Amino acid sequence: MTVDRLDICRPDDWHVHLRDGATLASVVGHTARRFGRAIVMPNLKPPVTTVAQAEDYRRRILASLPSGTDFQPLMTLYLTEATLAQEIERAKASGSVFAVKYYPAGATTNSQDGVRDLERVSDVLEAMQRHDLPLLLHGEVTDPAIDIFDRERVFIERHLMPLRARFPALRMVLEHITTRDAAEYVAAAPANLAATITAHHLLLNRNALFAGGLNPHHYCLPILKRETHRAALVKAATSGDPRFFLGTDSAPHPRHAKESACGCAGVYSAHAAIELYAEAFDQAGKLDRLEAFASFHGADFYRLPRNSDRLLLERRPWTAPAELALGDATCVPMRAGSTVAWSLVGD
Repeated sequence: MTVDRLDICRPDDWHVHLRDGATLASVVGHTARRFGRAIVMPNLKPPVTTVAQAEDYRRRILASLPSGTDFQPLMTLYLTEATLAQEIERAKASGSVFAVKYYPAGATTNSQDGVRDLERVSDVLEAMQRHDLPLLLHGEVTDPAIDIFDRERVFIERHLMPLRARFPALRMVLEHITTRDAAEYVAAAPANLAATITAHHLLLNRNALFAGGLNPHHYCLPILKRETHRAALVKAATSGDPRFFLGTDSAPHPRHAKESACGCAGVYSAHAAIELYAEAFDQAGKLDRLEAFASFHGADFYRLPRNSDRLLLERRPWTAPAELALGDATCVPMRAGSTVAWSLVGD
């Protein structure tokens, strides 16, 4: 039976980049239009490393929201080798910080302040386990000897397995997973390990990097993988397994910074995020499982109440804009100039 209209509990985005300043003001409305809450990444310049900085950033986000918007930013701290265990206690008590983000140094945008040796943050990880504050993992190694398409698998083997053995009670999220290896590893793990999956990794494989020539707007980290891995992610997302939930990793960059000799990594999808997830689930014949993936699993993992309001979607094609304003520049969004199959009711 064909479903042409979806009425779901308002979803949440458990991984988003909102940036700051004029860029923040340009993009936050897209996320707030679709999601009740979002885990906000801390990789600003300089990074958000303390509770005080996180709370200042939260105030800037709230001040940038369109009038009348009911949206809750959930803040995170950027883990560095200078992070103090006492900051974890402050974070847990703050009511505004909900997780700590681990970036391997040099792995992605603004990750130069990240961790080079996990041993150097063991006291912080112990404090996170003790205070039950989740660890969010950009799960890639940065060893130049490892092929870029293998970096997630090797991260699991070299770092995640020993980390889980050492801190078995620490809640962890392996973010924006891209491989069958990661999907199968999380599915076999205890309930305190979860994973987010992006819309672009559900809908695109690595051929999209070369469609019509080299396409920098499909370049992201972790990089798109083979079709067999994309299919495995769809299987995981639509399985009903509560370990998997929505995290867009929507990452705005100016067009000139993407279309350059050293282009930035990131796909901007916030303008059509839940619509694109609906498309992926529809293609898999699993629309009935979208609500749990988008609205229930993440809230339950973070031990937060599910949203009480609803979101309506309908099967009504529309054309995504070729460009969007991004401060005093522009951004090329996912599906730029092309059709998105599902629409928000009221748009």
